[in-house]
Amino acid sequence: MSVTLHTNFGDLKIELHCEACPKTCENFLALCASGYYDGCLFHRNIKGFMIQTGDPSGTGKGGQSIWGQEFEDELREELKHNCRGIVSMANKGPNTNTSQFFITYSSHPSLDLKYTVFGHLIDGFETLDEIEKVSVNEKHRPLQDIKIQSVTIHANPIADKCAKS
Repeated sequence: MSVTLHTNFGDLKIELHCEACPKTCENFLALCASGYYDGCLFHRNIKGFMIQTGDPSGTGKGGQSIWGQEFEDELREELKHNCRGIVSMANKGPNTNTSQFFITYSSHPSLDLKYTVFGHLIDGFETLDEIEKVSVNEKHRPLQDIKIQSVTIHANPIADKCAKS
């Protein structure tokens, strides 16, 4: 299963780890399907580290899961922050996931087993390159809007067929 984030800088296509992180992916996909992320700003951009979004208020202080409360981490030893384009839930401590997520600009092993890795970028690295170049203020807020305009969910009929067998 994959999704494409259509941003004002271009598309970011993400392959999801639905089997390893079922609850996180259920939350993310339901939010995508409901239009929750449409219009969300990337409110935090730290060159060489990551870009963060998922708060409709645009402040970085909001966001909500489909259950209306925080939900538990799905930390997996095999899912690491070992390259550019890793997609993880943002949190404010253990088991505090809601709707915010980030995409890494490089490998960051210090994040492993602290943030749920639920996907990775499979297309749109040139878009990520352009987003990383956007100037920010002292609080890492982009000086130019970087926005998710819409999200497309892509089903994988081969994987779906195998899952039903």
